[in-house]
Amino acid sequence: MLRRLSLTDAVSCYRQEWQPEHGFHRLKGGLLAIMPLYLRDDERIRGLLLLLGIALRVLTLTEFVARRDLAATGEKLKGLYAGNPNRATDQPTAERLLQAFDNITLYRFETENQTQYEVAPLSPLQRRILKALGIPTSVYAPPVAPIIDTG
Repeated sequence: MLRRLSLTDAVSCYRQEWQPEHGFHRLKGGLLAIMPLYLRDDERIRGLLLLLGIALRVLTLTEFVARRDLAATGEKLKGLYAGNPNRATDQPTAERLLQAFDNITLYRFETENQTQYEVAPLSPLQRRILKALGIPTSVYAPPVAPIIDTG
């Protein structure tokens, strides 16, 4: 049975459910900030907004999946906050999750007839994030370069 909320109760519920507003905040000033653009073609404007909308959905889905996994295991992630490595959270933002991968480096070594690749090893935090998102760590395996025989 549905019941009507008083104005005070409705405002209280709205303030507790800020998730829809969080997406708009991201578009206004966060990672996906819509900056003043001088596009004249309506198709380009629509295309840009479509891409930003998709990116917003990816960020939201990333948060949802990670938070669901953390809730299911009862764990909290440590190391997401620069300057406070012991601070733990079970409600990480997608931005902080992505920022944890900021130091991944792909190295390329070339010799006369061979190219080799190496990827910086994943930290325990990065491995835990990938596990929470259901992404295998093999996505960070170095690419296999073909051996080129010049002789």
